[in-house]
Amino acid sequence: MTAEGHLIVAIASAIFAKRAALTPELAHADWWHLIPASLLTCLLPDIDHPKSFLGQRLSWISRPVARLFGHRGFTHSLLAICAGVVLLQLHLPKNGWIPADALQGMVLGYLSHIAADMLTPAGVPLLWPCRWRFRLPLLNSGKGNQLERVLSVALIILAMCFPTDASPLGTDGWCAHMVNIARSGFQRLVSFSNGY
Repeated sequence: MTAEGHLIVAIASAIFAKRAALTPELAHADWWHLIPASLLTCLLPDIDHPKSFLGQRLSWISRPVARLFGHRGFTHSLLAICAGVVLLQLHLPKNGWIPADALQGMVLGYLSHIAADMLTPAGVPLLWPCRWRFRLPLLNSGKGNQLERVLSVALIILAMCFPTDASPLGTDGWCAHMVNIARSGFQRLVSFSNGY
């Protein structure tokens, strides 16, 4: 996935997380904390690729990480997320230098990158050092991928349509609501394509 796609998916993830109230901190998050924090870390897993957007700018970090782990290795795993959270908890002052909603936004941005890379044929090694790859290959990794752009923007639209303060399950829950939105969108698309 491209850097542009990762940035858009991070914004969609932040909107969804706040509207779905995934945690109390995210439910009451300040948009000025949540969105920038998500964007700050959404490209970080690709520090293991010297030709990535971040790798080109931080080559002094990217090259050694790429030699140690290769692309889509450790940095694309759940272990990397856990290690990052532990390091932040150990090295940050206890007086709340980073607000809780921003810290969760940073984790969310990192997770959004990994989830987006799972949509490519290469997948990600979530359980690194185990070499199993988790993937749902919907997107090609090439530049200028229009499907990636459409999917990313669709995720933002779906996140913005997401009902707030809804329970996740049941006929009035947000799962049912999202299925209904997807179904009506699909029906409109089919009827539009049949008209031409």
